[in-house]
Amino acid sequence: MELTPSDLTVLADLAIAAATDAGQMITHARPGEVEYKETGSSPSSQVVTEIDRRAEAMVIAHLEPSLARFELGLLTEERADDGSRLQADHFWCIDPLDGTLPFIEGEPGSAVSIALVRRDGVPLVGVIYDLSGEMVVHAVSGSGVFIGGQSWAAPESTGRLAVFADRSFLRNEPDRLVAALEQVAGECGLDGADIHTGAGGVMNAIGALQARPGCYLKLPGPGGSSAWDLAATACVFAEAGAVATDGYGQPLELNRRDSTFVSHRGVLFATDERLAAELRTLVAGFS
Repeated sequence: MELTPSDLTVLADLAIAAATDAGQMITHARPGEVEYKETGSSPSSQVVTEIDRRAEAMVIAHLEPSLARFELGLLTEERADDGSRLQADHFWCIDPLDGTLPFIEGEPGSAVSIALVRRDGVPLVGVIYDLSGEMVVHAVSGSGVFIGGQSWAAPESTGRLAVFADRSFLRNEPDRLVAALEQVAGECGLDGADIHTGAGGVMNAIGALQARPGCYLKLPGPGGSSAWDLAATACVFAEAGAVATDGYGQPLELNRRDSTFVSHRGVLFATDERLAAELRTLVAGFS
């Protein structure tokens, strides 16, 4: 089924309502008992709470009527992949609580993330509810980026590179990585690099976009981020005129046939192409 621009607007509004309701519930909830999933390659991807499941149920309740009306598939973190994403022309891609670890710890860096993805892996709608700021960031293909309903404007350069990364980023060869990032900053005419870890992947990407210049970087490896971790922010970056690719500059495989994991070739979100080119050289050096 071909979706028109007005269809995308309707679906974006549904996703905004869903993310807002779930986000407001999470904001006033306590984590409760923490469970550990067998899937996942890191503590952040293995932990789950009852709040994750409650948020997912709320999001799906909002979006479920659209499945039949617009012939959509569904992929969501806390439910088994039913394969509908491979059959439908478009599918919802949902992370009901990205950043479960910071949520459990009472730290900032969590979000509700909802994307509408075309079967070829191109995200057409991206909606993020920032739990700390209690606001919505969203983008619709061809319509730009909005924060709290207002058009987003790129901030001024700080003169330093802001690097956002997952907690595991500096686990291997930290000194070499830090030196390589400082070199990237120098090649881009910046004074140095500041590395931020601790948030979930969604808010890492949003932090990078708002830093200017900034990046969210994951080196290639098994496991790691899934489609629901990246689809919404990839749409936001595309509409902001920024870069959202794998570590080698190729499109993110947001609808892999054989897996929901996306970061096997790394993840590279950057606020401009010059920075992205330097980061691709860095990734190649660590591959």
